[in-house]
Order: sequence, then structure tokens, then C-alpha cells
Amino acid sequence: MAEWRKSTRSGNAGNCVEVATGIGIRDSKAPAAHIQVGAVAWTAFLAQVTRER
Repeated sequence: MAEWRKSTRSGNAGNCVEVATGIGIRDSKAPAAHIQVGAVAWTAFLAQVTRER
């Protein structure tokens, strides 16, 4: 079973995106569906987000 986690900045609002290593990303309001994201794409995404801070 995958270990899904969400950002600590999400709080308890319920509007968050969750991530699971090796699985992908999903909307916390619709956990049955997820999008697979490869390691290269995920690394590029995190690099972009970090640059835009």
C-alpha cells in the first residue's frame, strides 16, 4: 500500500494535493484517482516550484 502524504502547509482546509513516492499525485478530495509521475518529471517540477518562491 502506498504512503500518501500532503504538504504541511495544506492545513486542514481539505484542498490539497497528496504525493506518494513511486506512485504519483492525487487530489485529496478524490483519492481513488491519481496521476503517475516519473522521477525525472517530479524532480523538474520541484526545481521549478523552488525557483518561483
